[in-house]
Amino acid sequence: MRRFTHIIIFIYILLISCSGNKTEQKMESFDTIQSMVMQIQKCSRLYSSECQVRKIISHDDNKKLTGTFMNQKFSIDLPFGIRKIAIPIDATLKAYVDFADFSEKNVKKSGNRIEILLPDPKIMLTATHIDRKEVKQHIPILRSNFTDEELTSYERMGRDSIIKAIPQLDIIENARVNAARILIPLIEQMGYPKENVKITFRRKFTVSDIPALIDNSTIENGKKK
Repeated sequence: MRRFTHIIIFIYILLISCSGNKTEQKMESFDTIQSMVMQIQKCSRLYSSECQVRKIISHDDNKKLTGTFMNQKFSIDLPFGIRKIAIPIDATLKAYVDFADFSEKNVKKSGNRIEILLPDPKIMLTATHIDRKEVKQHIPILRSNFTDEELTSYERMGRDSIIKAIPQLDIIENARVNAARILIPLIEQMGYPKENVKITFRRKFTVSDIPALIDNSTIENGKKK
């Protein structure tokens, strides 16, 4: 009977010990994730990619006489000649990742492997301007010059064209790669081997996603705030 009692006590102690180890492991894992999140939050706004873009916008137009005659609309080209213009537009694009709202939800841990889901990147379109020295235009003698309002309108068209071309510029992928170069050494210091760390965005972005990624606070009439 005494031997049986000793066995029960031994099993009880063993169960308590195992339970305590699991609790400690969970607490240690939680503490590690918490510490990692706090370190990554310190990165604040991480500017991780930048590129210079030049876009040439071309436009030509003809003077037309339009109206209605006997309930029929008409449009006639007038013999004043066609105005033509080619406008080089320079822009700077910057991509950044804002870690202000980074949390445990952005961290996936499986054993000794860890995955960091980056917040959606933001793209700044700044310093857009017309290279007026390189503007090429042809103005027939009977036509007026392009106005500042028209040039501003063409510049806006250029910005829109640059935004549509962002998916082909790899600026988003470069933002992820450069963010990884900064974050992986930080995570390695916490004991995770480099090969066990994965840095990625939560999804692949399509052309239709780009407008939502543009940081509109950086654009005002094509000028940097």
